[in-house]
Amino acid sequence: MPDSQPQPSHSSSGSSSGPGGSDALLLCGARLTDGRAVDVRLGGGRIEAVGTAGSLGAGGTSATRVDLGGYLLLPAPAEPHAHADTALSADTGGPVSYDGQDVQRRATEAALLQLGHGATALRSHVHVGDVPGLGALEAVLQAGRSLRGLAELTTVAMPRVLTGVAGADGLAMLHDAVKMGASVVGGCPDLDPDPTGYVEAVLQVASEHGCPVDLHTEGDDPARLARFAAMAGGLRPGVALGPCGGLARLPAQTASRAADQLAAAGVTVVCLPQGGCGGVDDRGTAPVRLLRAAGVRVAAGSGALRDVANPVGRGDPLEAAYLLASRYGLRAEEAYDAVSTAARAALGLPEVRVEAGFPAELLAVRGDRLSGVLSLAYSRIVVHRGRVVARTSAVREFCGSAAGAAAVLDLPRQGRQGRRGESS
Repeated sequence: MPDSQPQPSHSSSGSSSGPGGSDALLLCGARLTDGRAVDVRLGGGRIEAVGTAGSLGAGGTSATRVDLGGYLLLPAPAEPHAHADTALSADTGGPVSYDGQDVQRRATEAALLQLGHGATALRSHVHVGDVPGLGALEAVLQAGRSLRGLAELTTVAMPRVLTGVAGADGLAMLHDAVKMGASVVGGCPDLDPDPTGYVEAVLQVASEHGCPVDLHTEGDDPARLARFAAMAGGLRPGVALGPCGGLARLPAQTASRAADQLAAAGVTVVCLPQGGCGGVDDRGTAPVRLLRAAGVRVAAGSGALRDVANPVGRGDPLEAAYLLASRYGLRAEEAYDAVSTAARAALGLPEVRVEAGFPAELLAVRGDRLSGVLSLAYSRIVVHRGRVVARTSAVREFCGSAAGAAAVLDLPRQGRQGRRGESS
């Protein structure tokens, strides 16, 4: 791929400058997945130019230089399936608190945790109705506002029941949630007495408000899944289903037919390689290779994050990609695509490439090959809207005879290098 040519800066409300910072950022000596070492100049929230390492200046502006020697530079991942309202609640004891301040604190902490891993855009499913009412949604929306400039947090409104007499309140709540600021409508039709009616109601609300749909389903009922696909076909701006772990338990021919139906409907499947977001016994993952072979866009998310559904979890997109590669047979490039390009597409976000003109949403990870950084992704630098918003540095030290052997054998080391305070 030839070097990208310089592009004029684009004006953006999310300027790359921070308090006291400059409008331009020069990433020096990064390695791309094709093996090239490059400089990347950012400005106005976009990539202005990509050139051979050492070839780019600041473009006539005062630019902050960041040395990325030893780092692999990638499009930033996105989190397409989080649960911010219940995140980090596993250790609190008793029922989950839906107090507004508690939810906002947990949602903010969870988003920052995932931002540190590289996710500059996140979609959170939030319960509306019943105990939370609209309070949890308001708290997560407030968390999103407080994170502006660091990460983009959007919400999916999830009512419990939408059909029959009991569903009237849920339907009214869903309309109110969209008016409040929920940008996506969803929920779990499997839990409604009339799953098909639930999906019809969600699609109707989405059509009225012009917003996407993101539904929870196990996908273990092929007839129901076929109905969902037929109903969703052609809806714009789009429909996502997940985690669809039950598809993996269907006979191969049945699962293949379901995959073809999802592909024909243009439905995105968001799988959860790190575990489900329902009962603790449900840990299945969708058959990602089968779905991809049928032409289904497959994105990967984190799901539950240290809540009652899953008391552990890192919320790390690179861990999700690692699991897709190590357990489910995807190539490293395919696995990373599921947490980056496919995940961004599922969120309705523009594509990111390390080329001029594309959004400056980037992740630098210590390492020189994608398979390596999926295995040992310790040190990371995260760029959102053209500025560094998070750094994670790891230092590994060996003491005694092991350290001496490493020096004699000239083994690769993790340690402090370059400027004071930088590490591998």
